[in-house]
Amino acid sequence: MNRGGGGAGGGSGPASGPTSAAALAAAKKQKKWLESMETDIGTIVDYFSYLVNVSRVSEPPVRNSQEAMMMEMRAARMVQASDSLLKLVSDLKQTALFSGFASLNDHVEERMAEFDKQAEKTDRLLSRIGEEAAASLKELEAHYYSSSVPHTHENDLQQ
Repeated sequence: MNRGGGGAGGGSGPASGPTSAAALAAAKKQKKWLESMETDIGTIVDYFSYLVNVSRVSEPPVRNSQEAMMMEMRAARMVQASDSLLKLVSDLKQTALFSGFASLNDHVEERMAEFDKQAEKTDRLLSRIGEEAAASLKELEAHYYSSSVPHTHENDLQQ
């Protein structure tokens, strides 16, 4: 909430530079992930369709051995694409975890700023109370020393 009001002087200050750079980097990373995911899923679907089509039994033995080799190759590529998807999921989990830390850090920074403001306000209040107490004490001392009542406290100190 405090972050929204911080850039009232314009959007091109030093605070918007790192933020916009980080947003651009995140957008590029997200685009890369989406492209990777689409490619890997497309590869898995294509190779699986090919494996299903080739799994029919044919008559010539040479063709069966060629198809078996092609099936093994496509199955290996499916495994590679699946592995790539698993790595993508791991990256997404890490990003979610680290972005959670980033938002937690942002929240901590906001709370620290609020507490700093509250500490400054408290310091000003304590300073004002101290000044008022000093003024009241001077007024009481002036009244005490200007009164006509004998000061027994001075006699106690001399004894």
